Amino acid sequence: MVSDLPPQNRLILLGASNLTLSLRLVTHLMQQRFSGPSEILAAVGHGRAYGLANQVLLRGLPGIAASGLWPQLNSPPLLPTYALLTDIGNDILFGSNPEKILQQVEWCIEQLQKQSAQIVVTNLPMASIEDLSERRYTFYRNIFYPFCRLSRSETVSRARVVYQGLIDLASCRNFTLYEQEPVWFGPDGIHVHYWKRRAFYRDILAQFPLFSAGETFEGSNNALLLTWQRRPKFAYKTLLGRPIYCLQPSGRLIDGTRISKY
Repeated sequence: MVSDLPPQNRLILLGASNLTLSLRLVTHLMQQRFSGPSEILAAVGHGRAYGLANQVLLRGLPGIAASGLWPQLNSPPLLPTYALLTDIGNDILFGSNPEKILQQVEWCIEQLQKQSAQIVVTNLPMASIEDLSERRYTFYRNIFYPFCRLSRSETVSRARVVYQGLIDLASCRNFTLYEQEPVWFGPDGIHVHYWKRRAFYRDILAQFPLFSAGETFEGSNNALLLTWQRRPKFAYKTLLGRPIYCLQPSGRLIDGTRISKY
């Protein structure tokens, strides 16, 4: 039976592969913490970048900052809003300079703060990135970013600038910055181990402040309500260069949560 309860909050989820693979898990954990059902606006996707359009195999997506999420964010109803920005850094391997990346992330944060959102941003997993050998770096770069020819040293150098830039940005923009420890990541240095995803996201989402007593991760454990009634589809993407559109919200969970995917 599908719930028809109105949304209790709005969840904004921005990220790339890690968040795409764990979208339902993150939704479940956030609703354990903040209650549900929710209105979810998600700009996710494998290889997704904040400032640049990207192409993965035959599918193309705009950069997160250029997606259709932002006009929807400004529409009613006004709900308690929680935003998670993660997987920052793909722009580096697509050739963008650190200053441009930071500008795009700051723009996203500015739009979210206009909605009084509580924001958690994950910093780049610098220790894991720096631990990559030349051989491992080249191997995974060729798999995930086949058109990139940046050397390991140049990639690490740019990543350090973005890493420090996010620290400075958190200080002046007053959002929570989460430092990612190497223990969470697999051999490529950027993707979370499959078996560690739940613990990883629980640790991140614990950074969100609680405004009422009693809401914890030990809240509702009814995962059945967090199963898909209808899986979300992208509002806009290209396939072999051909634009494809889908009305939003396009996804729905059994608890009544509606998902718009951009």
